[in-house]
Amino acid sequence: MAEYIIKNGFVVDPTQGINCEKMDVAVKDGKIVDASEVKGAKAIDASGKLVMAGAVDVHSHSAGPKVNVGRNFRPEDKLNFYKPAKGVKRMEAGFSVPTTLGSGYTFARMGYGFVTEAAMPPLYARHVHEEMRDTPIVDEAALPVFGNNWFVMEYLKNNEVENTASYISWLLKMTKGYGVKCVNPGGTEAWGWGMNCLTIDDPVPFFDVTPKQIITGLIEANEYLRLPHSMHVHSNSLGEPGNYQITIDSLKCAEGIKADNDFGRDQVLHHTHLQFHSYGGDSYMSKRFESKSKEVMNYFNSTENLTFDMGCVTLDETTTMTADGPFEYHLSHMNNLKWVNKDVELETAAGVVPFIYNPNSFIGVAQWAIGLELALLCKDMKKCFVTTDAPNAGPVHRYPRVIKWLMSLNSRNEILDACKFGDSVRNQCYIGELDRELSLYEIAEMTRQGAAKMLGLSNMFGSLKPGMEGDVVVYPLNPENDLGDGEKIEHAFGNAEYFIKKGELIINESDIISNGSKRTFWVNAGKELTPQVERDVSERFKKYYTVTRNNYEVKEHHYVPNEYMIEVKAA
Repeated sequence: MAEYIIKNGFVVDPTQGINCEKMDVAVKDGKIVDASEVKGAKAIDASGKLVMAGAVDVHSHSAGPKVNVGRNFRPEDKLNFYKPAKGVKRMEAGFSVPTTLGSGYTFARMGYGFVTEAAMPPLYARHVHEEMRDTPIVDEAALPVFGNNWFVMEYLKNNEVENTASYISWLLKMTKGYGVKCVNPGGTEAWGWGMNCLTIDDPVPFFDVTPKQIITGLIEANEYLRLPHSMHVHSNSLGEPGNYQITIDSLKCAEGIKADNDFGRDQVLHHTHLQFHSYGGDSYMSKRFESKSKEVMNYFNSTENLTFDMGCVTLDETTTMTADGPFEYHLSHMNNLKWVNKDVELETAAGVVPFIYNPNSFIGVAQWAIGLELALLCKDMKKCFVTTDAPNAGPVHRYPRVIKWLMSLNSRNEILDACKFGDSVRNQCYIGELDRELSLYEIAEMTRQGAAKMLGLSNMFGSLKPGMEGDVVVYPLNPENDLGDGEKIEHAFGNAEYFIKKGELIINESDIISNGSKRTFWVNAGKELTPQVERDVSERFKKYYTVTRNNYEVKEHHYVPNEYMIEVKAA
């Protein structure tokens, strides 16, 4: 394997307290090493450029059945957004829902080395892994959904944390999953009966359990298993005006619970796409809708065991897709666009709906403002992460634009000034009060150090310390001259000049020259099935599922040909 030395770049690495220092970074045998250890290495001149560790994505939707539905029923999404093949790089297509190839190349251009598929329906795990297998360059992991699973709801109704943990451990192994995802707990199951759970105290029809019990029980089961990642929640009433109190109530479920793991994470609950959950008011009308980001962040900043990602709206036409089935139904009735709905047997349900976040509408720009406010109000940037809940709030290739808005007050004001409802947004939201501009150091905390830590991967990713994975990116951005120009910031973070992934040069002078050797990460939690769970699984597969257990399991040799298993040591 080739050796590289990236010379004279402006290095930013919060894990070592390095803030725009001119220095060299070396890679040998796929790992970061001290620059003195390489002799005769290929030199990359990074003079006047920014050098960071490879970035880590904590939440996006890039592989699996709902993503593929989004591709299939939106041919218009591909018409004007494609890139031809060039050298080893194959053709890309898709604006909001890129092809598997386009997804991998896009992440690589942005300097991302690890990506989390945030909602894997267990029954369709094989499909998810097939698509991840075909996504080049980036390492990936997938989070199976548990929040509306019949087994989980039955066990948590009876406060059976051990049985819940046993089932989770089994399902992670069967699906080659990475962690515990909970979407609209109980509400998606209720949707099967045309209902929903709008608060955390609404009972789930026919299960006699509440979302509060599901959230709390999954947190406890996750810590019982000592998994690398915490429980990962998309709480009830996403997108509903006035939902901020339900969000705070959901976050409070983590009170008094401490992280128990060997992977360095501190949080026991991660709340995803918090923007969609920080609304006040009782209507989407401009005088009756308001931001409650400050109220949500006042609670969040007072805690030690929570993290969140932004879910920032990017003011684009996009494709929404979520395991929150009732939300997508209501969304389709709001915009009268096409809608797909799917029930997944004993596990979950999903929907897909196109959506336009109009930069000239009050509600679109208010949602945009709320996502940014959450980050700008956060006191510890290692607990807040850049996402667009891609593609729900915006396409994944807009991450650099979100970074621009976070770093540039002028760029934020340009959006507000261009919108005819800009003054109303300033009145109903907090964005006009916030003049904070994040630094490159804080961006690195959000996209590298903190993101890797919350996933339990801080021993591999998010850092340029010797011994870490050889993921290094060079951006065409000069911290001494370019930070006052928002357009240069956005361009740089979307167009890496060099990208080394696991010691292999992937991007050379802005051209993709290799498809890499990506890996799929999954967690072996190690807990055997309890006798009760074994009986329940055997009985329900025979009685309810349309497949057998043998056809349910994800087999490594075909679906996960280049696996990276993380084994959890029992307490």
